[in-house]
Amino acid sequence: MSQTLAAGKRRVRIRCAGTPRPSVVVALAVLLLFALIGLAPGLFTGTSPIDTDPLAALQGPSAEHWFGTDQLGRDVFARVLHGARPSLLLGLGATVFALVGGTVWGLLSALGGRAADQVGMRLADIMLSLPELLLALFVVTLLGRGTVDVMVAVAIAAMPGYARLVRAEALVVRRSGYVEAAAGLGLRRPVLIVRHVLPNAIGPLLVLGTVGFGTSLIYASGLSFLGLGAQPPSPEWGAMLSEGRGFLETAWWIGVFPGAAVTCAVIAVNVAGRHARTRFAGGIPR
Repeated sequence: MSQTLAAGKRRVRIRCAGTPRPSVVVALAVLLLFALIGLAPGLFTGTSPIDTDPLAALQGPSAEHWFGTDQLGRDVFARVLHGARPSLLLGLGATVFALVGGTVWGLLSALGGRAADQVGMRLADIMLSLPELLLALFVVTLLGRGTVDVMVAVAIAAMPGYARLVRAEALVVRRSGYVEAAAGLGLRRPVLIVRHVLPNAIGPLLVLGTVGFGTSLIYASGLSFLGLGAQPPSPEWGAMLSEGRGFLETAWWIGVFPGAAVTCAVIAVNVAGRHARTRFAGGIPR
């Protein structure tokens, strides 16, 4: 009886691991749609996101303007679509920068000796003790306004978490038998790092980075909402939210649709990231 139950559980585990849930399929479809919109917004609209028309200002959603128009008569639908590229690039760029920087940081701490490990991890502890958004806000005030500055600030704020993960994985791999044997055979440290340490650390790091992309997107949009990112008239979801907050009672569509775009993108990223983390860990999706 127990063997039958165990076999049944194994079959359920294999089925769950091989067949994504409908929510994961929908999330991947949403991400694919956002990626296509970001790459080629002209496929979905031929309207300029920056052309103004004072006579059409503050018109509600209609057949002519699906998401309505803003206070300057600009088409909100076109601005949301064209705003996908800078918004997603902000989150993606910050995540990639944080992954690369965190990997170098973690490897230096794990393989650079006791002093390097103490300095690197104490700095990580100090940065992790602060909320990421507050730390990013502090960094961007030092760097100045602009899309690149926001990207760098969000990346620096996220870097310590990736560094700690890489350090932990590197320490485990460094103490493993095959690495010690390779070192005993005279394999140089750079080769050990590239051939053995990095491949074992890259899997968990990429999974964590997938989830972290959603967080970076929220923080980047938040900083743009505060006026520190993309500057008008460039369409960007956070900046559009900032512009629409003064019209929520009279023209709700100006702020609601960019906010909905951010929300959909973050939820899709989180669902896909959690599914990847579950698959990587070998667990059953819940």
